[in-house]
Amino acid sequence: MSVIQKIKEIEDEMARTQKNKATSGHLGMLKAKLAKLRRELLEPSKGGGGGGGDGFDVNKVGDARVGFVGFPSVGKSTLLTKLTGTFSEAASYEFTTLTCVPGIVRYRGAKIQMLDLPGIIEGAKDGKGRGRQVISTARTCNLILIVLDCLKPLTHKKLIEHELEGFGIRLNKKPPNITFKRKDKGGIAFTTNVQGTTLLDLDAVKAVCAEYK
Repeated sequence: MSVIQKIKEIEDEMARTQKNKATSGHLGMLKAKLAKLRRELLEPSKGGGGGGGDGFDVNKVGDARVGFVGFPSVGKSTLLTKLTGTFSEAASYEFTTLTCVPGIVRYRGAKIQMLDLPGIIEGAKDGKGRGRQVISTARTCNLILIVLDCLKPLTHKKLIEHELEGFGIRLNKKPPNITFKRKDKGGIAFTTNVQGTTLLDLDAVKAVCAEYK
């Protein structure tokens, strides 16, 4: 069974499982397995073929990195050329950009690297198209700029956010306020500052930790 098939199987099981206190531990274990499998998708292939793709290993330079993410032929290349003066081929057909094209913008003394990433397609989070390489590079960015075609439905933005969230890129959301303190001995002690929360409990924490030991 392939990694993508395993991911689909876990997603289906999570969709079937009711969310309540009794199932929180099981759902925590499934989420941990899902995160590990998606990380496997992002890792470069160890075989001779199907590697990360030419041009995707771009050295991070400057004070910050901005990645242009969007569907094919929405204007990412034109935007990079206008902002940075770096030529990125643009044409009236889809998938003009097949690799990552970097450019530099200087603003108030800051050096900002901008990346024109190849267009992604629906299902990128499952490895379709070049989604794996694009999202892997997007994870290295300090800011992600979603580029949209104004003539296409606004739902495209939601689709792209869904693909990015599939690999743990949660745009415009604060990371969970979770702290770990390692002890010399004893089991897991779980405390929460939010009373009555059902999002996380001791069973869920134990299930996630067991998956990573």
